[in-house]
Order: sequence, then C-alpha cells, then structure tokens
Amino acid sequence: MNLKSWQRSGRRLIWIGLCFSLFAVAAHAQADLDGVIDIHVHSGPDSTPRSIDAIDLARLAKQRGMRGLVLKNHYESTAALAYVVRQVVPGIEIFGGIDLNLTVGGINPAAVERMTIMKGGYGKVVWMPTFDNENQVKFSKENRPYVSVSKDGHLLPEVEQVIDIVAKHQLTLETGHSSPADGLLIVREAHKRGVQHIVVTHAMASVVRMTIPQMQQAARDGAFIEFVYSSTLGPDHVVEIPDFAKAIRAIGPAYCILSSDLGQPTNPLHPDGLALFFQALLKEGISRADIDLMSKTNPAKALGLQ
Repeated sequence: MNLKSWQRSGRRLIWIGLCFSLFAVAAHAQADLDGVIDIHVHSGPDSTPRSIDAIDLARLAKQRGMRGLVLKNHYESTAALAYVVRQVVPGIEIFGGIDLNLTVGGINPAAVERMTIMKGGYGKVVWMPTFDNENQVKFSKENRPYVSVSKDGHLLPEVEQVIDIVAKHQLTLETGHSSPADGLLIVREAHKRGVQHIVVTHAMASVVRMTIPQMQQAARDGAFIEFVYSSTLGPDHVVEIPDFAKAIRAIGPAYCILSSDLGQPTNPLHPDGLALFFQALLKEGISRADIDLMSKTNPAKALGLQ
C-alpha cells in the first residue's frame, strides 16, 4: 500500500472513530435525560423573549427521552397552554401552573380556584409571587407596586387561603421569589395545613439566597429544595457548581430537585442545560443514582405523580 493509500485509510479510520465518538456522546446524553422531569421551564409564547416555544420544546424533550415539563410564566397561568401542548405532542407529560404576580391579581384565591377547573386538569403548580414579590422588588431596588406575603412575621390571610386551596386540590406549592424568612413561613404553614407537595423555588438564586441551615429547616418542614442550572450562568451568576454540591450533601439528595430554569435566549436549551448540569455535578462527586433521584424521582413526587 502506497503512502496516499495509507493516508486515505487513516482518514477513514479517524472519520469512523469520530462518528463513533459522536454517537457515543449522543447516546450518553440521551441516557442522561431518560425519565427526567424539569419542573422549571420558561418558553414561548411569553411577553418576555424566550429561546424556544413550548411545542418545540416538548418535541425536543420527548426526543431526548424526558418524562415531563412544567411550563412557567411569570404573568399568566399556563394550565391551558399545557393542555394544548399535550394535544400537539403526545407521549410526554406537560403541566402548567399559576404565578401569583400582579397580573393575576397577586395573592388571588379566585385565580387559583379557576386554574384548578381548566380543561385537562394540568394546572399543577402554584408559585407564590416571583418578579412582583416584595422581596424581589426591594432586592432590585425598584420603585413600583409589589405583592407581600407576610406582615410582622405572619402570613397574610389571603396567603393562607391559597395554601388551603392547594391542599384541597393536592397541588404543588412553590415559594417563588420570597425571602428566606417568608419562604420558611410558607413551608411551615403549608405543611401544617396539609399540603403534600412543597418546593422552595431556586433556593440559592440571588433573590432568595437561603443558607444551608435554612434549606435544612425547610426540608425538615416537608419541602423539596430546588437547585437550578440557570443560577450558574451569565456574567452575574451567583452560584458555582461546587456550591450546589456542598448544599446537596448537607441537605441530602432525598430532599433536593434539579431543574433548568432555562428559556432565556442567551442560555442553552433546557435539555442541553440539564445534561451539562448533571455532568458538572458528576465531576463534583455527586453520584449518578443521586442525580437520578433529584431529577426523576423527586420531581415526580413533588408533582404528586406515580
């Protein structure tokens, strides 16, 4: 065999090896996401720019083997959107919810009740206020109306009403962008009133910033602690992957959930972000079994699924 033949053969072998490697990486990424439920998904249509619409995201997530998504919009209920997406993309579990910001009347029991009777019954999650939360507005140093959840260390009566509705309909209650003190009040009262599914929303994100002892207390009071990949991204990110790993070990994976909180145009798409998140945690010594627990089993429990 002459030199050119050897070179051609070498190039073919390199090409075959590269294709095999790419196939292996793709298969590994697929396996990473089999059965995963992302409970914190931003998508279009929205009044805020998003990287992908809900239908295309559902198709992508299904292709990647994911079990389900929870669609989140800060300003309107996504229960109807979840129904539509399920009609277009069968074979993946899509849920919605309502975020109690000013656009739905703030802490509005009537809005929550209305969501529960939306056709399909896919409105599963109630978030306490996020961007209109008193804690968020003050954190952002904005001068505008906001929604309070407590006064003088006590939850407002309308918050307690919402908690009762959540308990009655076996929904999932999330703390939103509440302060750590308010978040703990919400978790404690929800547990007391019989709410079975409670989540501390992105507990280490900049606007919340719960300490490890506070997260441990919330877990003792019956809540899952959510960690989101988006908190590690961008020039102003506030959390490093080792911070998450330390918190997970301190709290215990049995009480933690891994989510994306993606959908921002400059960030990875949700399945890609989750795969990167899991790989980074593996490098920090978090086991595959624990990642599966936090991304598959615990989100299903938090939504009241089998």
